[in-house]
Amino acid sequence: MRGIYRKRILLALLLIIWFTKSVPSQTTDYKTVFGNDWQKAETFVIENESWMKPLSEKYHISYPFAIAIVFPELIRYSALRDKIEITLLKALYINLGEEYADFSIGPFQMKPSFAELIHEKVLSIKDRKIKNQFQSRKYYEDIRKYRSSIVGDLENLKTQFIYLLAFVKICESNYQNKWKDENEELKFFATVYNCGLNKSTEIIESMTDKKFFNTGLIKTDNNYSYADISIYWYNSFKKKN
Repeated sequence: MRGIYRKRILLALLLIIWFTKSVPSQTTDYKTVFGNDWQKAETFVIENESWMKPLSEKYHISYPFAIAIVFPELIRYSALRDKIEITLLKALYINLGEEYADFSIGPFQMKPSFAELIHEKVLSIKDRKIKNQFQSRKYYEDIRKYRSSIVGDLENLKTQFIYLLAFVKICESNYQNKWKDENEELKFFATVYNCGLNKSTEIIESMTDKKFFNTGLIKTDNNYSYADISIYWYNSFKKKN
């Protein structure tokens, strides 16, 4: 009898394990979580699609894929745009460099250090169309003029979008992984955008599910995965279109 009971218990445990793995995990409803800030981010996309989409197509980049990478930043920008004064930070960066002031600018929340990396790494990609949009640092005799041009680029929405498209091209060139599907590729690229272009594949993969994203000025316990938000918007966009 004991043997029969053991078999039944073992069978029950196996069924529980199988059922747990087979039931998909519940997806967080980020649209509800971020509420009004999500709505503002979506409004920004709708209002600027008329020029962002053709520009993406010009460089043979999926428009929704590119937007999905920065959509969490659009949410954060909507939440913080009225809370941050960057005039002093701009002056510090131009005169002293990123070591003294490295701050996020514009709807896509790009930092000067990010822009400098784009200028550096875009030189190694094959796509001449996008490469020709950027001047090498060597072009500028005065380092302050170079930094000033970086700030000017990031304060211009269309130029900032060009930086985003260049980022996608650089990722395609640097990380030639064999993606299982679009979501897996987007998850990786979004994590690179959030964590940094200088990170190795191994580090990026270890960071994809980390929950660091929030819309506050200080750290909170309500953090989310940056890449998961990108995927959530991307799949929502595809369903609508």
